Amino acid sequence: MLYYSTRNNQITSSPAEALLRGLAPDGGLFLPESFESAQINLEKTLTMTSNEISAEILSKFFTDFTKAEIDEIVNLAYNGTFESEEFAPLAKVGGKFVLELYHGPTCAFKDVALSVLPRLVTAAKKKLGDESETVVLTATSGDTGSAAAHGFSDVPGTKIIVFYPARGTSAVQEKQMTSCPGKNVFVAAVDGNFDDAQSGVKKIFAECTMPEGKALSSANSINIGRLTPQIAYYFTAYRDLVNAGEITLGEKVDFVVPTGNFGDILAGYFASLIGLPVGKLVCASNENRVLTEFFESGRYNKKREFHITKSPSMDILISSNLERLLSLLLGTQKTAEYMASLAENGEYVLSAEELAKFTDKFAAGACNDEETLATIGEVYKKHGYLMDTHTAVAWNVAEKLGVCKNKTVVLSTASPYKFSASVLKALGAETSENEFEMLSTLKKLTGAPVPASLARLAEAENLHTDKIKKEEMQNYVLARTEEEI
Repeated sequence: MLYYSTRNNQITSSPAEALLRGLAPDGGLFLPESFESAQINLEKTLTMTSNEISAEILSKFFTDFTKAEIDEIVNLAYNGTFESEEFAPLAKVGGKFVLELYHGPTCAFKDVALSVLPRLVTAAKKKLGDESETVVLTATSGDTGSAAAHGFSDVPGTKIIVFYPARGTSAVQEKQMTSCPGKNVFVAAVDGNFDDAQSGVKKIFAECTMPEGKALSSANSINIGRLTPQIAYYFTAYRDLVNAGEITLGEKVDFVVPTGNFGDILAGYFASLIGLPVGKLVCASNENRVLTEFFESGRYNKKREFHITKSPSMDILISSNLERLLSLLLGTQKTAEYMASLAENGEYVLSAEELAKFTDKFAAGACNDEETLATIGEVYKKHGYLMDTHTAVAWNVAEKLGVCKNKTVVLSTASPYKFSASVLKALGAETSENEFEMLSTLKKLTGAPVPASLARLAEAENLHTDKIKKEEMQNYVLARTEEEI
C-alpha cells in the first residue's frame, strides 16, 4: 500500500513515511492508493473482538508492519486504558443507537485514535531506522490536545506541542491540557480561534526548517495514522447491531456525526469503501455551518462570522479532512485548484455535477445553541439518557433532517461531564462559576458517575501556562524543539 497527496497523485509515500510526515510535501493530505486491497470480510467481524477488528483494519492500511506488530500496538493501546470493556460501546436510546466514544483516558472520541497513533509513530521510526526526534504538532479545538498530550506523554524519541485557542475551550478541556504530565509535553494557548491555530500549524509544516536530527509530524486528523483507527468503531457498531438482532447482515445503517474537522465522519466513509453497508452519513454542524452550506449548495466559504458555541470542538471554519473527500471524488488536480482558491479567495464553489457526487452518500444539517440545550433536556426527560452538547447537535439534526431511513447510529464524541455547565443548564438546574464544582452537581442530579480522570482534575496542578500570539507559533516550536528534556 502506498499513499499519495490529495493534490498530486505522483507524490507518494510508504505507510510508515506518511505516518511520520503527517502532511505531504506539497501541503496535501495523504490518501491510500487503493481501498480495494483493504476490503474487510464483514461476516467474519461478527465473531471478532473490537481489538481484533481494529487490528484487521489497520493491517490493511499499514502494510509495512506485520500483523503481529499491529496486534501488539492495538492491545497496548486499549487493554486497561479505557473505563469500559469496549472502546466504543453501543447504547440503545429510544429508536436510535448512540455509539459512546468517550470512555478513554480524556473522555473524548479522540482517545480511540490517539491511544494508537503514538505506538504507530514509534513503530514507523523503528521500521525506517529513523533516529531523529519526532516533534509532533497539534492544533486543537478542545479534545484533540488533551488526548494527544496524554497519548504521547513520555513516548521515547518524541516531543508533543499542543496549541489551543485562548478562548473557546471549556475549563475542563483546558485543565486536561495544562495539567498533562510528561517531560516531552508542551502546551500553549494561542491568542485566536481554532482556525488560527490550525493554519499556524500548517504554515509551520510548509515553511519551517527544523534543526538537524529533528522532524515534524502531526497528531491532528490530517495525519493518516490519526484517521484510520477511527474506522474500527463503525464496524464494531455494525457488529453489535447484527449480534443484537437489530439488523441482518448486509442491511444498511445510517450514521449521524457531530462534525468539525471532518475526520470522524470521513472515517465512516472509508468504512463504506472497505465493505461496511453504510446508508447515509449525516454531517451535523453547530452555528458554524460551513459544512452544511457546502453540502447544500456546493459552496465552501470560510469568510464568515465565527461563532463560539456550547459545542466548542466543532467551532471550526476550515474543515481540513474535507480535502480528502474532494480528492477521492473529484481527483487531485481539481482538489489542488480548489485548495488554492480557498487559500487565495477564502472560498471555492463546486459545479452542480460535482456536488451530486457528494450528496449521494452525505447529508448535512445544523443546530444552534438553543436547540442543542433543548435536545439534551428532551432526551434526558424522555429516555433518561444524558448526552453532551456535541452529541445533542447530532441527535437534533437527525431528528429534524429526516433523511435517515435505516437503523440510525448517533456518534457520541464526549462525556457530558466535559461540558457540565451547559448540560446542567439544559436540565434546568443551577450553574456556578466553578466548572469543577458542577461535576458534583451534575452527578447528584442525574446519578451518572463522573469519569475518574475528570474527578481528579480539579486538584491537578497546572504544569503549562504558556500564552502566545499566533504569529509566534513557529518561534515557539523551534524554541521547544531545542529544549533539553
